[in-house]
Amino acid sequence: MTEILGEPRRGEAASTVPVDDSRRLLWSLGAAQLGLSIAFGAVPSVLLALQVERAVGDDDKAVVLAIITTIGALAGMITQPVVGALSDRTRNRRGRRAPWMLRGVLLALPLLALMGLTESMVVLGVLFALTEAAFAMAQGPLVAVLPDRVPFRARGRFSAVTGLGIMIGTITGQGVAAVFSDHLTVAYVVVGVIPLALMLLLVRLSPDGDTTSALPQPLALREVLAGYWLSPREHPDFAWAFLSRLLTYTGFFMVYGYTLYILDDFVGLGDDAVDKVPLVLLVAGVGICASTVPAGMLSDRLGRRKIFVLISSAGIGVAFMVPVLVDDMTGIFVMFAIAGVAFGFYTAVDQALITEVLPRAASYGQDIGIVNMASALPQVLAPALAGGVVVAADYGALFPAGAVLTILGGLAILPIRSVR
Repeated sequence: MTEILGEPRRGEAASTVPVDDSRRLLWSLGAAQLGLSIAFGAVPSVLLALQVERAVGDDDKAVVLAIITTIGALAGMITQPVVGALSDRTRNRRGRRAPWMLRGVLLALPLLALMGLTESMVVLGVLFALTEAAFAMAQGPLVAVLPDRVPFRARGRFSAVTGLGIMIGTITGQGVAAVFSDHLTVAYVVVGVIPLALMLLLVRLSPDGDTTSALPQPLALREVLAGYWLSPREHPDFAWAFLSRLLTYTGFFMVYGYTLYILDDFVGLGDDAVDKVPLVLLVAGVGICASTVPAGMLSDRLGRRKIFVLISSAGIGVAFMVPVLVDDMTGIFVMFAIAGVAFGFYTAVDQALITEVLPRAASYGQDIGIVNMASALPQVLAPALAGGVVVAADYGALFPAGAVLTILGGLAILPIRSVR
């Protein structure tokens, strides 16, 4: 087991993953991402949404949900770069990333259980913020495993599998949440146990190298604060990739994150909406599964990433306009089918593209924490923008708004020069 998976590009450290272990890392990394995404899919868009609706009623639910999810997303966004910087400097026999990934999922489990027990919206907001911070503690180092251990030529398929984990996990989480919708505390515990189990599987099956012998790197507070900013002038490709992800995720989750309320109020299903959530998300899941891995493998073969982002943004934009023309369940099914295939193209190359524009080889964890803010900020922006659109117009206006932002996200990828 001495052969290394792929050859490094100029300036890139060789992968630490022998060929015999690459598949083990590939699938265990995807499983760990799936576990986290089950929680991400279940909590904000279904469990939290139901909890808010039952506590405050239909009139105020969109605004209250937007406030709580905004606070939670801010907590996660602030946490990731700090934990990323700490993991870059961690010296542990389990490696740099594993200790933080395990701490994150271990902390999240009791916080989720407490969320299911509270009836206070203030307490719920605080607990959700702490939970988001705990999951961010796991998510940032998990993503850093890709540039740490996988060479450029293999990152398309790794990105595809982790992207598949994200989308299948999100859909599965929403389905699990819908099944347990009458037993919120049980649902919260279930979606907390799953990421813990799958993270333990990753650490067990594909452990990172021992870093106890590496030279210590002290971390000053000034360095942590400075790490939240990377100059767009000095790192334009990184800035464009950040903006592209920010716009794409914001546009997509303006619609996707409001699935329950769209079925309830826009389609008019009322109390039957929660039972339809798993079905429509299954349609999206089939599309994602059909496109993600083939797109990732093709991206590696062609050595191109940008064309896949452009195809994705155009496809999502078209999909989101379907319910404007067909405002019933048929339109919703068609939308999710097209958007699933299109977003599969995006998830196939997103992580790979991001890792190819990281500016500082010694600070992958911190830099990924920064760029992951482009995934966390939409959790702030999307509910806030969606809530504003619903209050100012109606649920139907979410679709063109999401389409415009997603298409702009695709176009923002064009100025990047270091990635084809």
